[in-house]
Amino acid sequence: MNIKATLLGAAATGLALSGAAAAQTGERGRDGELRIIYWQAPSIMNPFLSGGTKDVEAASLVLEPLARYDASGEIVPWLVEEVPTVENGGISEDLTQITWNITPGLTWSDGTPFTSADVAFTYEYCTDPEGGCAQVTKFEGVESVETPDDLTVVVNFAQPTPFPYGPFVAVESPILQAAQFEDCVGAAAPSCTEENYNPIGTGPFVVTEFRPNDVITFEANENFRTEGQPAFQTVTFKGGGDATAAGRAVMETGEFDYAWNLQLAPEVIAQMEAGGLGTAVAGFGPLVERIMLNNTNPDPSLGPDERSVVRPHPFLSIPEVYQAMSMAIDRPLLVEIGYGQAGRVTCNWVPAPEIYASTSMTCDEQDMEGAKALLDGADIVDRDGDGVRETPEGVPLSILYQTSTNAVRQDFQALIKEWWEELGLEVELRNVDSSVFFGGDPGSPDTFQKFYADVEMYANTFNGTDPQSYLGNGLCDEAPTPATQWQGENIARFCMEEYDALHAELLQTAETEERARIARELNDMIVQNGGMIPLVHRGRLSAHANDLGGVDLNVWDSELWNVAEWHRTGE
Repeated sequence: MNIKATLLGAAATGLALSGAAAAQTGERGRDGELRIIYWQAPSIMNPFLSGGTKDVEAASLVLEPLARYDASGEIVPWLVEEVPTVENGGISEDLTQITWNITPGLTWSDGTPFTSADVAFTYEYCTDPEGGCAQVTKFEGVESVETPDDLTVVVNFAQPTPFPYGPFVAVESPILQAAQFEDCVGAAAPSCTEENYNPIGTGPFVVTEFRPNDVITFEANENFRTEGQPAFQTVTFKGGGDATAAGRAVMETGEFDYAWNLQLAPEVIAQMEAGGLGTAVAGFGPLVERIMLNNTNPDPSLGPDERSVVRPHPFLSIPEVYQAMSMAIDRPLLVEIGYGQAGRVTCNWVPAPEIYASTSMTCDEQDMEGAKALLDGADIVDRDGDGVRETPEGVPLSILYQTSTNAVRQDFQALIKEWWEELGLEVELRNVDSSVFFGGDPGSPDTFQKFYADVEMYANTFNGTDPQSYLGNGLCDEAPTPATQWQGENIARFCMEEYDALHAELLQTAETEERARIARELNDMIVQNGGMIPLVHRGRLSAHANDLGGVDLNVWDSELWNVAEWHRTGE
C-alpha cells in the first residue's frame, strides 16, 4: 500500500502561519470542477445542529472559525491577525479573558463586512438553552462575549481558564452570520431550513443547491479573501453509498477527486490503489471506534423523555456485565480484519496525543473464561436453561446492538455477537444507513443521539491536541434529550458527580503534566464505570486523485481544512 502515514504521538507546540494564507498563482476557479464523495451523506450545513462528522466537514467549505488546527496539530490564525497568548497580551494574566483581533477587510460571501458582532451572536446562538446546540461544550465556562469594536472580540470566563481555545476555534465552532440567523435562535433553530441548508460564510465556497442525504453543489466565493483561491470554480459533494464504492470512484474509475473515511480492510485499499488513478492517505489522531453503553432504559414502552433520562439500565449498570463484555472481545483480531496498519488496539477513549493516553488498563488479549467467571461470581447465570444469563432479579442479558451500515462495522458486529453469545448474552444486530444514523434529525428514531438500543458502535474524535472539550462530552448535562432537540455529545447518558467535579478541575489547571494526569483519570473514569468499551484506535484513511494537489490530511480538524489550496496538477 502506498499510504503516507502521519503518526502524531505528542501534543504539538508553538504557533505557525496557515498555509491557507499563501496565495496561489492563477485566477480563481481556473481548475473547473472538484468532485468530493463522502459515503455518509450530509443532512445539514449547520455544524451547531449536528454531531455528525460528515455534516461538520461539509459545512467547513463555507463556515470558518477564528482559528483552527493545521495538519501537524498546531493552532493557527484563520480569520484573525494572530492566536492570542499570555506572551503577546491576548490572554489576560489571570487567565479569565482572551481577546481576538479580527483581520481587517474580511467579508461574508454576500459582500457584507464580517465583524465582532457575528462572533458574539454565534455565542448567543449556541448557548441558548432551547437551541439544542451540539457544540455547546466548546463554550464551557464562558461568562460573556464582548465586542469593544467591529474587529475585537473579548471572551470572558467565569474562572481562570488555562486552555481558552474552545470557543470559535476549529471546525466544530465556526462563526455564523448574525444577519442570516437572527430569527433562528433557541427553539426556532432546527426549523430554519433555508439558513441551515444554505449558510452564508467566509469560506472559499458558497452553496448553490443542497439536497439532504444526497448531493451538495457549491461555487467559488467571489468575495474570498485570498487572490487566486479557490482554484476550483465549482464543487460537487456527493453523499451516500458505501466506503467501497467511494474508494473505487477515486482510485479505480476516476469519477471523483477525493473520498473520505475509507473504512475498508487493508487488502481492499491495496487492490484499489492498484487501479493507478488515486492515492490513499492516512494519519493517526485520536479517532476511536468504540461501543457506547446505554446508561438509560431504552425500553420502547417508555416515552421519549423517560428513554433519555431514566437511570439505570436494567443490567448494563452492573459493573461485572460491562467488564465481562469487554473481556470477551478479541481486539487484535478486530484490528487485523478491519484496519491492518491503519488500526491499533486501545482501551482508551482518548488514545492520543501520547501525553493524554492512559496506561492503566490492558485489553490486548481476549479472556473469555475470565469473563464467564466474573459473571458467575456476580450470580448472573442462566436460570431457566435457555442459554441466556439472567441477573439475580431475573432480567435476561438481551442486547440490541446497533451501528451504521458499513462492511467493516457489520464484520465487527458479527464477531462480537458470536463472542457475547458464547459468554451467555442474547444479541440482536441492527444497522442503520449512516446518513440517517449520524444525521441528527430530531424527528428520526434512528439517530445515534437518541440511542434507542442497548449498545451502539461508532467512532469520533476531537479537534486539536487538547481533549478538554472532548472530555466535557461526559458531563451529566451534555446528554441529548427532547429539551435539547436531541443534540448533545454525552451519547451514553453517563453521569457521575465525581467526573463532573474532576472536569471542572481540569478547566482551571494550567500545568501541562497535571492537565494530562487529570485527563487520563477522566478517561479511566468513564471507561471503567460503564460509559463505553473502546475497541480500535483508528487511523483516518482517505484517498485523492493523483492529479489533485494541495491535499494535506488533517486528523486534528476538518479533512477539508485547506480546500482553498487544492488544485489540479495536470498529471
